[in-house]
Amino acid sequence: MEKEKDWIWEENKAIRDEERAPGEEKQPVDRITGTLETDMTHLNRILDVEKNFDIIYRVIRIGGKEACMYLVDGFCKDDLVQKLLQYFMDLTPEKLPKDMHELSKQCTPYVEVSIDDSCNTLIQSLLSGMFVLLIDGYEKALVIDARTYPSRGVEEPEKDKTLRGSKDGFVETLVSNTALIRRRIRSADLHMEMLTAGESSHTDIALCYMKGRADEAFLEEIRGKIKNIRADSLTMNQESLAECLYRRKWYNFFPKFKYTERPDAAAAQVLEGNIVILVDNSPSAMILPTTIFDVLEEADDYYFPPITGTYLRITRFLISLLTYLVTPTFLLLMNNPQWIPEQFSFIMLQEEPNLPLIWQFLVLELAIDGLKLAAINTPNMLSTPLSVMAALVLGEFSVNSGWFSSEVMLYMAFVAIANYTQSNYELGYALKFLRMITLLLTQWFRVWGYVGGILLSVLAVCCNRTVSHRSFIYPLIPFDWKKLKSRLIRTRLPGAK
Repeated sequence: MEKEKDWIWEENKAIRDEERAPGEEKQPVDRITGTLETDMTHLNRILDVEKNFDIIYRVIRIGGKEACMYLVDGFCKDDLVQKLLQYFMDLTPEKLPKDMHELSKQCTPYVEVSIDDSCNTLIQSLLSGMFVLLIDGYEKALVIDARTYPSRGVEEPEKDKTLRGSKDGFVETLVSNTALIRRRIRSADLHMEMLTAGESSHTDIALCYMKGRADEAFLEEIRGKIKNIRADSLTMNQESLAECLYRRKWYNFFPKFKYTERPDAAAAQVLEGNIVILVDNSPSAMILPTTIFDVLEEADDYYFPPITGTYLRITRFLISLLTYLVTPTFLLLMNNPQWIPEQFSFIMLQEEPNLPLIWQFLVLELAIDGLKLAAINTPNMLSTPLSVMAALVLGEFSVNSGWFSSEVMLYMAFVAIANYTQSNYELGYALKFLRMITLLLTQWFRVWGYVGGILLSVLAVCCNRTVSHRSFIYPLIPFDWKKLKSRLIRTRLPGAK
């Protein structure tokens, strides 16, 4: 399948290369020639400036020479571009340097400036929002990074809230996200390496790591995988990148990456020697490698004293385990009521169900996801009345009508609420899929199906591998008591390495 995708990608690329105007092969292809009219004709044809209203070009005169500026409307800072143009247009022929290199050093009062003569690089820089200036007789172009992207304010993320700690969060602008991490780690060892992926999108990707702490071999492997991505675009940002980085064992439900929208959590992972990947247009950071213990950790574990943090961590682990076991165990006991001790007889069904229990559980599993999707798409002003309606109609009336048993509704309500004790959606759905498989096996094969479902879940966890090819349950396998203890018990921060 992968070979077929690569073949289709190559075929589409060949078709795009062949679809060119007559005589296009005679035009300059890759380098700036120094003749302004020829270079403008080439760039205007590629950018199709007559149709793209947001690509602006203007011919001006600088120091007695014809010049042309290119920019994308909405990406450049208007006041800064206006000041630069005024400065350039005031240059006299005597003050105009002989080449672009000297112009950038002597006559460009701005910080982020570079020069380039590659047409492909100039077009990519321009479409990224940079200001490009061509001057007749100069065989290189001036590139000024005066871009500013539309973005929302830095505020606490809705998904990764904490009771204490900072209230800022990542946004969709890559530079803002790197600045939030750099603000917390003021070390020269912190590296922010920029890469791009996608033939059409040229999506910016930042590798954040601490030199001397991150695994160099693993870092080189990730860098090579990103550079060798053969895709037209990263349509879904981080998810597209994740599927390109990890193609093995896609059928395993458990997450291969951890995502966070909190800069403090990302900075802590960088200091621990992990690699954080930031993707432009995505308000979250991808952390790798990731084990099951990393997924279960949250920022609140460290914003409270060690005893409270340890309690929260163990509670989160036990509740996640209960969300998987509670409904299959109840189904097994209802199919074998003689196993229930007399003091626990109150868990028995009070009324004979009209619908088999297995169907009740499966329908409610789907209904919970339906309610989640409805809540996401419900306008804010209608969320409260619709929530009340759903609680009354789908809760009380469904039990009174005989469709569902009250005990089944109780256990599924616990599962639905308990899933939100940990913020990782991938782990929640992994437990959900395994819970549904265990329910079906328990219904078909009774106790052997129950045991088989649990063994299948254990194998899914143990056989899962991180992106760095390590065990997903390290330091449990391979066993390392010192690291395992630090994963289970929140130690004092001054003594932590």
